[in-house]
Amino acid sequence: MKRNKSSFPQIIIASTSTVYGGSYLDYLTDELTEYFKDIDNLLFIPYARPSGLTHEAYTNIARDYFEKLQVNVKGIHEFNNPKDAIGKAQAIFTGGGNTFVLVNKLYKYNLISILRQRILEGMPYLGTSAGSNITGQSMQTTNDMPIVSVPSYQTLGIFPFNINPHYLDPAPDLLKHMGETRDTRLKEYLHFNTVPVVALREGSYIQTVNNQWLLKGNLPARIYFSLEDIREVESGTDIKPFFL
Repeated sequence: MKRNKSSFPQIIIASTSTVYGGSYLDYLTDELTEYFKDIDNLLFIPYARPSGLTHEAYTNIARDYFEKLQVNVKGIHEFNNPKDAIGKAQAIFTGGGNTFVLVNKLYKYNLISILRQRILEGMPYLGTSAGSNITGQSMQTTNDMPIVSVPSYQTLGIFPFNINPHYLDPAPDLLKHMGETRDTRLKEYLHFNTVPVVALREGSYIQTVNNQWLLKGNLPARIYFSLEDIREVESGTDIKPFFL
């Protein structure tokens, strides 16, 4: 498959796979139909294992969805050599779940470098939740519990920022204490780190199109450039110039 080199890399990273009240990836169907129109086979990385799903069960969820798009799905765990599977993949989808579990596996099988290389070469990549987290500089702004150890927080570094998926706005009118807000936690992160954070609300996603990093979906994103510079950015905005 040939692609316009001016639009490399080809990425869609989404906050979530399922928006409340919807079904798996349904809110992205129109986008994904176009995005994968030239793709016959998709490699699925199920390592994040939401709710402890087996790799097989998680892959079947993705397989059932992509059958509607006439795209065949095979899980990376089905290959004897996962590095070789990434090297030969036509396109890759990394599903959501626990980012620590995902990154642990990527390091265990020495897949970080080859996955980064393939994405930068222009191989289409789709990531949701944890699968979007890993496209940033590090996984330090994940919402997940560290249920397993990771050799490093460093991830693919495709973008010059980190991702915070599932961003929730503070609810000041609630009478009950709801714990730390996401805003509080991201500001704590910025006390000790300088890499900006793009916080994606549910149903929001970023797609690289013609050398642009377009924010899409029905809601704005909240970008934490620093403690003194936090902005609401509307859907449809090319956020790439913010980071040049």
